[in-house]
Amino acid sequence: MQMISGFFNRTNFKRVSKLRVLNFALNLHKNTMSDKKQTSYPKEKINILLLENISDTAVQNFKRAGYASVKKMGGALSEEELAKAVKDVHLLGIRSKTQITAKVLEAAAKLQAIGCFCIGVNQVDLKAATQKGVSVFNAPYSNTRSVAELVIGLSIMLIRRIPDKNKAAHEGIWNKEAKGSYELRGKTLGIIGYGNIGSQLSVLAESLGMKVIFYDVQTKLPLGNAAARDTLKEVFQEADIVSLHVPETNQTKNLINKNNLKYFKKGAILINYARGEVVELEALKQFIEDGHIGGAAIDVFPWEPEKNGDRFITPLQGLSNVILTPHIGGSTEEAQLNIGEDVSNKLLQYLERGVTTGSHTVPELALPLQEGTHRILHIHRNVPGVLSEINTTLSNNKINILGQYLKTNDAIGYVVLDVNKNISSNALKLLKDVKETIKVRLLY
Repeated sequence: MQMISGFFNRTNFKRVSKLRVLNFALNLHKNTMSDKKQTSYPKEKINILLLENISDTAVQNFKRAGYASVKKMGGALSEEELAKAVKDVHLLGIRSKTQITAKVLEAAAKLQAIGCFCIGVNQVDLKAATQKGVSVFNAPYSNTRSVAELVIGLSIMLIRRIPDKNKAAHEGIWNKEAKGSYELRGKTLGIIGYGNIGSQLSVLAESLGMKVIFYDVQTKLPLGNAAARDTLKEVFQEADIVSLHVPETNQTKNLINKNNLKYFKKGAILINYARGEVVELEALKQFIEDGHIGGAAIDVFPWEPEKNGDRFITPLQGLSNVILTPHIGGSTEEAQLNIGEDVSNKLLQYLERGVTTGSHTVPELALPLQEGTHRILHIHRNVPGVLSEINTTLSNNKINILGQYLKTNDAIGYVVLDVNKNISSNALKLLKDVKETIKVRLLY
């Protein structure tokens, strides 16, 4: 009996390397699965639901793989509507608006995986998804360039006070002056959150002649000449422009507030293309009106409309040198195409091979093919004795395990078994009766 963990899990690749490894795995999948096109469950009966105008790239990927039942919808659904819609769905694709709650997951009896066609997964109740054995994937790298480029563009517009000059020109007022208008070159950019987007922004900013400093709760290797700072206060005091790139957590809620806005350099610019709860907007409004903050660009808000055309209100409307955008930081044609490709491939890898690389719920495993076998996926609560019971049960029934792969997290365990073809149906029945079982699936 062979027991190994996924070969990607412990390797600390750089971001580019991770993408190359993933692309290699996907190409390997396409080449080696040609003789395993049919899963144990008929492909025409697997229902895939994609919400929020997910790229047609994803639809085409699924259909090329033989999945004909793909439904695409234009917007998000309410909790009640979604609970009804997911009743017979096996794969669900969403973006940032759709909220996957415990109630929705309870109604989704057939759901195998959720694809978040965006950077974050905070719109999914990950604890409930884990308990249900539903794998959750996202695309953490696919739109980083889109956001980074836009932040550079916004920095130029705001430091030149273009929003005010644009408004005046539209109103028929000619306002040709250089007062309060500056170049980016030689200015200091402070990045809060030096992750995928923050680090790429760092490189672009340096290429324009900016000095880059950053703060992150984790130790990060600086790119180029960027320099880390030990505290947020140090960044605020030094930076001419502060750009936020942090997740939405209890620790980052109102990270920028009335208590620390006073530490910003007078006339500094604030850019938030991260999460809506990170900035206390009423406080920011006050500091802009007082002239302490020289401008702001905000793309994400504590409350956002459900669909295009809905009424939108924020305290920052009408303020001088403020750019407001409707959560479009990563919304480019290129980014949506990349996201559609990335997430749909991860969903296909899981559906057809049991690969969970990139999952936020089911433990990560990247599995080699085992010729001449049937593969069974077993997800169970992570308590002592489950693996022993699996092996004992199969052994007592004369079922030989030709390959076995195990990975656990705090909540659940994920076991993949390759068994002889002629006894796989019996093995499946036996594994369903193992204590602490959450979900069992005969893959092929």
